Amino acid sequence: MMLEIGLVAALLFVGLLGSSVWIGLSLFATGYILLSVFKPNIPMDIFAGKVIWGSVTALELLSLPLFILMSEILVSARLGRSLFSGLAPWVGRLPGGLLHVNVAGSTLFAAVSGSSAATTAIVGRVTLPELAAHGYDRRLAMGSLAGAGTLGFLIPPSIIMIIYGVVAEQSILELFVAGVVPGFCLAVLYMAYIAAHQTITRSQPQIDRPTWSDRLMALKQIGPLVGLIAGIMGSLYLGLASPTELAAVGVLGALIIAILMRRFSLSAMISAGRRAVRTSAMIGLIIMGAALLNAAFGFLGIPKAIAEQIAAFGLSPMALIAVLLVFYVIIGMFLDGTSIIVMTLPITLPLVTAAGYDPIWFGVFVVVAVEISQITPPIGFNLFVIQSQTGESIGAIARAAIPFFFILLAFALLLALVPQIALWLPGTMQ
Repeated sequence: MMLEIGLVAALLFVGLLGSSVWIGLSLFATGYILLSVFKPNIPMDIFAGKVIWGSVTALELLSLPLFILMSEILVSARLGRSLFSGLAPWVGRLPGGLLHVNVAGSTLFAAVSGSSAATTAIVGRVTLPELAAHGYDRRLAMGSLAGAGTLGFLIPPSIIMIIYGVVAEQSILELFVAGVVPGFCLAVLYMAYIAAHQTITRSQPQIDRPTWSDRLMALKQIGPLVGLIAGIMGSLYLGLASPTELAAVGVLGALIIAILMRRFSLSAMISAGRRAVRTSAMIGLIIMGAALLNAAFGFLGIPKAIAEQIAAFGLSPMALIAVLLVFYVIIGMFLDGTSIIVMTLPITLPLVTAAGYDPIWFGVFVVVAVEISQITPPIGFNLFVIQSQTGESIGAIARAAIPFFFILLAFALLLALVPQIALWLPGTMQ
């Protein structure tokens, strides 16, 4: 019976997506139809209303639209140009040269963005033309941007981590802190690969040696952003504010930065607000649809049946994590990160906790797995962002991102072998 229900659910969902129905509505319709057919005695209107209301009224979700608004304000302030001008004198003479601006810029913007696509767009809008003008390898420039842009999901404040925390009923503050060390470790791995590649191929263009005066002047460009990041990170670690309070302060900080950089205008702020509303509404629709689908799965016993089937295989904890990683990479080729989180957690989280893994650690692991989906075709959002900026084919950009795909894959396995990479910093808060 479970096989038939699962097949019906898969066909319904794929059919709706193939008909260009929005993901959130496809999730909702699939759950509604499953319950109507297999549990006809449930009063669907009342039940669906309660499930939907409960899914979007969690207090922790208040931070989500605020962090999105903060990111959009900084985008309106044309932050990308300041990032390049501020970072270039500091990294230009390193092995890999200005290519490191892709990674360092993405790391900084990720710390105030929470979005992978936004990080890729704002950094790439400036760095790709500049790197091309300086004669850097176009393939490596695109690949490093695709990989580094994924840091927007891992380094706090992360929109995906907020959603994971609400669905998994875990502390968003702890999740944010747990993402700090893995995020910076991943950035270092990216920069190490770029340096090694340029050293081995000897393809790094020569640029003028910046003076210390140039470097100090460059700090003025990134100083306000670094100050905002320091405030957010410090408040997180010291527990001075809840995620919602932190998001409100972040919006205020973004407004102050826009004013200090003389890039504040009423029209730009209105445009930023509209974009934030659209993004928040899209995520909210996905959360509501997935909540009903997950409730339907729960009533029909699908998560329990799947868990029992997997348990029957007798997998070791490490083998289970490897299987889940492959599962997330495959499903990430066809769904966005928000949908992946809210659809799969009711099934995968009980399996992982039963195997002895910490749910906070699993949150970081899942985010890294979702990061991989950002650079894998056909639905790798970072690939589409870079395509819109370069005009290259998705295939060419995906090939350029292959080394960073394997770095992410290896890092996910490293997290499984050494969970303290994610758990050490939250542990120091206790």
